[in-house]
Amino acid sequence: MASKAHRRGHRTAPSDGAGFLPMSRPEMDALGWDRCDVILITGDAYVDHPSYGVALIGRLLQDSGFRVGVIAQPDWRSADAFAALGEPRLFFGITSGNVDSMIANLSAGKRRRRKDEYSPGDKAGLRPDRAVIVYANRARQAFPNAPLVLGGIEASLRRLAHYDYWDDAVRRSILLDARADALVYGMGERQILEIATRLDAGGRGADLSGIPGTAVVRGGDEAPPDAVVLPSAERAAADPVLFNEAFRLAHAHMAPASSRPLVQPHGDRCVVQYPPAAPLAAAELDALHAFPYRRAWHPAYDEAGGVRAFETVRNSLISHRGCCGECSFCAIYFHQGRIVQSRSESSIMAEARLIASQPGFKGTITDVGGPTANLYAARCKRWDKGRTCDDKSCLVPEKCEALRLGYDASIRLYREIAEIPGVKHVFIGSGLRLDLLVDDAAREYLEQICAHQVSGLMKVAPEHCDDGVLALMNKPRFAVYEEFVERFRAAARAVGKELYLVNYFISSHPGGTLKETLKLGLYLAKRRIRPEQIQDFIPSPMTASTCMYHTGMDPWTGRKVHVPRSEKERRMHRALIQYDQPQNRGPLTAALKELDSLHVLPKFERATQRKGPARKRAR
Repeated sequence: MASKAHRRGHRTAPSDGAGFLPMSRPEMDALGWDRCDVILITGDAYVDHPSYGVALIGRLLQDSGFRVGVIAQPDWRSADAFAALGEPRLFFGITSGNVDSMIANLSAGKRRRRKDEYSPGDKAGLRPDRAVIVYANRARQAFPNAPLVLGGIEASLRRLAHYDYWDDAVRRSILLDARADALVYGMGERQILEIATRLDAGGRGADLSGIPGTAVVRGGDEAPPDAVVLPSAERAAADPVLFNEAFRLAHAHMAPASSRPLVQPHGDRCVVQYPPAAPLAAAELDALHAFPYRRAWHPAYDEAGGVRAFETVRNSLISHRGCCGECSFCAIYFHQGRIVQSRSESSIMAEARLIASQPGFKGTITDVGGPTANLYAARCKRWDKGRTCDDKSCLVPEKCEALRLGYDASIRLYREIAEIPGVKHVFIGSGLRLDLLVDDAAREYLEQICAHQVSGLMKVAPEHCDDGVLALMNKPRFAVYEEFVERFRAAARAVGKELYLVNYFISSHPGGTLKETLKLGLYLAKRRIRPEQIQDFIPSPMTASTCMYHTGMDPWTGRKVHVPRSEKERRMHRALIQYDQPQNRGPLTAALKELDSLHVLPKFERATQRKGPARKRAR
């Protein structure tokens, strides 16, 4: 990822990280800058911490010698806020922030959310719907000739024609609506440095074609000769079968070393997606976390009470990225990718010591994890070559024998962090893959985390109890969860602790009828498990589950699946799972009537009235 920009005499912020990346002209003046090389526009408040994409990318560019400014949550009602730092010498980098703006602003029921934890004081309304498009067009209005580069989760998952839940329609690539010069998909470090280096060397006319992990718009006759051509945006929008075909082709070309460019016609133009960027080596990942972050929100937010989302990560450690689980409803596969990339133990230890030295640290490391906590240090020989298997999943229906888990490294890491002066507790806040905890090889790891990394509650995600629905989710059979529960109880007894499981379930996932959800509700009621929070399925772009929702078909088999679409039906699904909540009594009764199953209502009533803890005891 190295850049030669630092050799050309650019003056950057002090190497000791004494200041934030500038957000205003006075802050630029204090650094002696007359102009920024790159300006990053984000829908989040500016928090200088490696868990925030803008901070990480900004510090990476800064480390490579570029002057980087930040425009956070600009008022999009005019172009004025987008001109606050002047015109960048190289480009604007535009993101909605750490979350998709539509998910941040609207609930599964498409109701406006009252709070935004990524905004100062939780204030809602500071981030527009479709933030990437809005920001890009305002930046173009402010400076018509400045190159625009899109990135982050919102852009990444909309790089090709995609189903949009909020419009209930297939939308074209975000590149066209944003009128951008390039789009970075995935985590973006290699891509953004290459873009900056090319524009620095070649000016605004520099060719941005061919960069792995990016997409661009080109003329209809400018497709790479080795490209795979997807059904056009127009044909995919008109024909569900072709929509699923486009998805399958995109899914098949996510391995960095073996994928080919993808081309999707959009009218007389085409979107060209180049193969994914190569995964980062441990040393490269370590370097990203060693930059001089202030590890705080910008002081401009102090008066509003700060940024609540930061509190959840302030004392946490990101140990790895990527997930080989490929859950159908999860966007990680198309963003971070299937190849797990882990930091070195020495890098994580160095950051843990830094956290422990911070003023106000009270002794608790709140998380050591990533998308899936127990995939730290997982490895496969194919991953080392930037490849994955084309014909099978890493974990479903069972773990591939070639996948090696890093439990020894994890146990050693947890224990070493706990020995740091000032550290009293080392917890795991990230979710755990329960199917990786059911064999004898995981016994020591499970007992370790039960003894020391779980503060009474362990988070797992069985998601459902019906094997047919679980298969559509690409999750293991429910019997695996039941075996895990027994293993968990045994581990809790072995370490002498009383522990509970926090079970996460998805409501209204495609393939699940009221019949399957009643099965889940009765399972929970029988065991007095009363979920306080469940996830209403939201069809986020570029996932297999979203294909099912839009087309009514399994994209892999073409088999028809039931899709709960109406608000009435979705409320009934939720009520069958959260049967104990008073506001769900009406939808619960309606669901049982529709199923001709009113005779089971007393079972729910008894489970609701019975005294005792709402969570299943571990022993």
